[in-house]
Amino acid sequence: MKKRLGIISLFILLFIAFIVIWNFSYKKGLEEAYIPIAEEVPVSTIPSEKGVFARSEFALEYLNMPIDEEHQRSLATYYDNRAYPGAPPSIPHELLKGERGIGGKACLQCHQNGGFVEKFNAYAPVTPHPELINCRQCHVAQNTQTLFTDTNFAEIHPPKVGVNSALPGSPPMMPHDIQMRENCLSCHAGPAAPKEIRVTHPERINCRQCHVPDIRELVDTEIFTRTNTHQNE
Repeated sequence: MKKRLGIISLFILLFIAFIVIWNFSYKKGLEEAYIPIAEEVPVSTIPSEKGVFARSEFALEYLNMPIDEEHQRSLATYYDNRAYPGAPPSIPHELLKGERGIGGKACLQCHQNGGFVEKFNAYAPVTPHPELINCRQCHVAQNTQTLFTDTNFAEIHPPKVGVNSALPGSPPMMPHDIQMRENCLSCHAGPAAPKEIRVTHPERINCRQCHVPDIRELVDTEIFTRTNTHQNE
């Protein structure tokens, strides 16, 4: 009798163990495959000119568009509208909807696709980031009569045009970052582009195939003079 009870108990334990193992295996089979990563390696990202591709449909229009000589923008006025090179441009005209007019129809109705604005007798520059509609977060209205006073702020000279090529005749390097400037066409093509930096080939939208960022570090050095360390005795 005891031998029979022992065999029955062993069978029950084996059956319970089978149920537990089968249930664990079934639940594991429902989980998605996972490959553990030993350590996270930082990945360096390359700045993208994705805005050019998003608005590539306008490239041929810019190429075939006649130049309006009477309403061209210059690079001098381009930089005069900024506190320093690379700063967000200020708003040189009165706000269409008062102080509360930001983004949406208030700004993008002119600056999303550009075009000639009769009220201001000028071409509206195209924003390189139309998805950012809280425009007044970075762009402020000009009010030189009351807000701004003379300071001893050291002026930062803007990059010069035509002197930043690696070799004579090679494509010029980009003297600025691409962050917030993903659409190269907004400044380098179209009637609102400054004439000094307007490209002749806006249809070639893969800009970084030829133009690379200028990451050279310039260090001031003294005038090199050769000295003779081995003097004749």
